[in-house]
Amino acid sequence: MELKQKHTKLGKVLMVALALLVSSSVAADQALPPPPNQTLPGCNDTCGDVKIPYPFGTGMSSTPDHKPCFLDGRFNLTCNNSTLYLSNFPVLNISVQGQMEVLVYVSSICYSQDGNSNWNHPTQKFAKFSISKEENKFHTVGCNSYGFLNSFYNGEEYSTGCSSKCYGNKREIHNGTCYGIGCCQVDIPPSMRNISIEAKSFSDSTKYWGNCSYSFVVKDGYYTFDTSHLYAFPYEMLPMVVDWTVGNQGCDASKSGVDYACMNNTYCYDKDTDLGYRCICNEGYEGNPYHSDGCRDIDECKTSKNTCLSENNCHNTDGSFKCFCPKGQSGDGTKDGGCHRRDIVTKVVIGTGAGFIVLIVGISSLYLIYEKRKLIKLKEKFFKQNGGIILQQRLSAGENTSQSTTVFSAEQLKKATNNYDESLIIGRGGYGIVYKGVLSDKRIVAIKKSKIVDQSQIEQFINEVIVLSQINHRNVVKLLGCCLETEVPSLVYEFVNNGTLFDYIHNEGKAGNVSWKTRLRIAAEAAGALSYLHSAASIPIIHRDVKTANILLDDTYTAKVSDFGASRLVPLDQTELATLVQGTLGYLDPEYMQTSQLTQKSDVYSFGVVLVELLTGEKPLCFKRPEEERSLAMHFLSCLKEDRMFEVFQVGILNEENKEEIKEVAILATKCLRLIGEERPSMKEVAMELEGLRLMEKHSWTNEEVNLEETHYLLHEASSSIHEHGDNSHHQNTGYDSIRDHELIAFDDGR
Repeated sequence: MELKQKHTKLGKVLMVALALLVSSSVAADQALPPPPNQTLPGCNDTCGDVKIPYPFGTGMSSTPDHKPCFLDGRFNLTCNNSTLYLSNFPVLNISVQGQMEVLVYVSSICYSQDGNSNWNHPTQKFAKFSISKEENKFHTVGCNSYGFLNSFYNGEEYSTGCSSKCYGNKREIHNGTCYGIGCCQVDIPPSMRNISIEAKSFSDSTKYWGNCSYSFVVKDGYYTFDTSHLYAFPYEMLPMVVDWTVGNQGCDASKSGVDYACMNNTYCYDKDTDLGYRCICNEGYEGNPYHSDGCRDIDECKTSKNTCLSENNCHNTDGSFKCFCPKGQSGDGTKDGGCHRRDIVTKVVIGTGAGFIVLIVGISSLYLIYEKRKLIKLKEKFFKQNGGIILQQRLSAGENTSQSTTVFSAEQLKKATNNYDESLIIGRGGYGIVYKGVLSDKRIVAIKKSKIVDQSQIEQFINEVIVLSQINHRNVVKLLGCCLETEVPSLVYEFVNNGTLFDYIHNEGKAGNVSWKTRLRIAAEAAGALSYLHSAASIPIIHRDVKTANILLDDTYTAKVSDFGASRLVPLDQTELATLVQGTLGYLDPEYMQTSQLTQKSDVYSFGVVLVELLTGEKPLCFKRPEEERSLAMHFLSCLKEDRMFEVFQVGILNEENKEEIKEVAILATKCLRLIGEERPSMKEVAMELEGLRLMEKHSWTNEEVNLEETHYLLHEASSSIHEHGDNSHHQNTGYDSIRDHELIAFDDGR
């Protein structure tokens, strides 16, 4: 009986203890705020393992009002068999910070041994949101392949891409690398929306092992190239990160509207968005900024986000916190300042105050001296690294006797450009940014700040600086000097203030002011400058990027050939150079792209495209035109071959006085555009013929039919050559498509 009573008492004690434990646990749970709501009432918050935060949602809510679970149609998702879809794209993750990870098909094309293509997802499209330029890379995999990433946005079309070749040498292909042999990759430009991904193969794709091309956008760091992928690509879909926004206007225009999506304790952000805006929780708040509940205050005192000595020294405020010391103590209550008894603090402050001030002054002085010496050493390092010693030796040896090459200091150029103020940017290219500057002697100059320099090519870079500074031709932009004290060198040119030939041909309101007489003079001047570079310079120079955007105009419309960032010096004992293919889409020499052998005739082909631009007023490559007219050079040759010569000329430049003169220039352009480089005229011959046309007051056209027959012969010859390239057993495209495929091998970010 007594034992039974003891057991009863023990059971009561245990029950009371358990009740206290449960009540304390419940109290603790009640003290913690519930997690912030991410979805609207009655809406699914997950699909499989993927969380669905508002403004995204699936279908209608289960509440009586059956409201949509999403903000608008762009955010309507589908949950099917525990897989979340955006349109037809599986969704892997959604962040309220404005990013989403989706799976996208790989674009691919394969060729059988008979040369026929077996299409498998040749083009992929994604139209919902912009793809992230920071989180993705564009890849093309294959041994004779190239790929495009196209964007159709705001009435404009933008494209980027890369090409990959193997030349049948397996030893040059390495796992884990993606530098253009077997695999290539490029960064994603900004504002890529409504994209399409295209995989392409060159005409001789069946000569290489693999016979397939793959192009795709993939989350940066996810894909690693392996040589086995050339034979069997292991992925059908790959993850891509997209940037999502709400609304169709920026913050200022959206805040006054009824559809403004940012809720309480949030702010609007649109600095890096191409359409719409994002909502972000204010500092000290957390949650979903798009949810009707808004963002709620973070109790920093209960997290590691406060700097107080402990939770007992912390007082939470709306959006922030305050640290304090207990009564009777002084200090700020932070981990750095702490809390102290007031009498101790007074003694410490009085005893160390003066010494601390002296110490700070001494340390500051030593630090300034150290930083100054460090800056001087860094400039000396860059000066040597960028070839300054070599340049000084060449100058002292008398290699630059005709002209003076000025070596500018970094401070001089910073002062001239107001510390490289963005408002002074007058041009951007594949090789650097160009600023307008004013030197201390009031000279207005153009300062080209390079993006990167190859350390293995420093001696060649210095050689080019010396040679270009010696060029004294009225139609070549004068190189005044350089600066070598920064990590990448800068070049200083004379300033030409009337824009580019591209602007005057294609910008509305300007092209009409440039008569045919002026156009012919500009062409003759540019040809004369290129002829000088090829034939009269101390060391021949191949420009390698001849285009209307690189021909500047001064106040009198005098042509100035510029931008030698891609140029190459030609040793006197060589006629061609083996190089990586570089240039601008639409101007590139097809023979150069096929062989990688750069010759002076490559500049001749590009100049032929410039002549066609002057004749037609059309851009060299435009995807808005019908497919057979996208390449201006091929369309021009086709029109002339079909006796439609006068249809292709720009309206307004042709009249009875210059009709035969324009016809002669068209024939000259046809000669320059021949596919075989040896059959093209030299730049010297082109310059002489243009100069002769310009200076001739009246041409003696004795036999117009003979000239027309010569035109037919030249055009038939060029067109036949094109079609012969397209009729082999490995290639079934038209002549235009064949050349177009070759032109896509390399390009910069020029026009």
